[in-house]
Amino acid sequence: MIEFTTVSAPCEGSITEKRSEFIAQLFPAQSEEICRSIIEDVKAKHHKARHNVWAYILRDGGVTRYSDDGEPQGTGGLPVLGVLQKSELTDVCCVVTRYFGGVLLGASGLTRAYSSAAAEAVQNAELLHFRESFRIRLETDYSYYGTLSHMLPEYGIKDAGSDFSDKVTLLFDIPAADYPALEARLTELYNGKPALEQLETHFVSY
Repeated sequence: MIEFTTVSAPCEGSITEKRSEFIAQLFPAQSEEICRSIIEDVKAKHHKARHNVWAYILRDGGVTRYSDDGEPQGTGGLPVLGVLQKSELTDVCCVVTRYFGGVLLGASGLTRAYSSAAAEAVQNAELLHFRESFRIRLETDYSYYGTLSHMLPEYGIKDAGSDFSDKVTLLFDIPAADYPALEARLTELYNGKPALEQLETHFVSY
């Protein structure tokens, strides 16, 4: 995976369907331990609710899990998981709490209600887009700095610190997919291979 999308912070969405209230809470989460803790916290907070349906997707290991929490099979957790998958989110945990309003919804009604509540939470989320990136160190003479300061932003870099001493040392992150084009352009600028050093590969939000 060279890029992924997650949520920056917990968020919420809710709907009412035939007097039943469905409250969806969406959280960033990076492990099953965190997901289990989130689920238990929501269940404790909403202990009077009839159901606390949940689903989560984790990037590490490609884990996907869900639970109907007592609703008819396939009417709760799976629809919530489907919303997360359709939204192409990962490292997220969604818990949808249902306060029963006294009217049965049927399988199709439950599926629609749980999906709609989860979709409302996703709609309210602030998304973070991460891309596989290289941390690069570029050492250069001051005579090149003006040109570089205009060139580098064209490649979507994120500054990670600069040092100005005898020479200029630039530290920045660049999406891995954009690096070959930048390297070729710098090679042309310097009439040969520039003093580039690739320090690490990691994921950076853009």
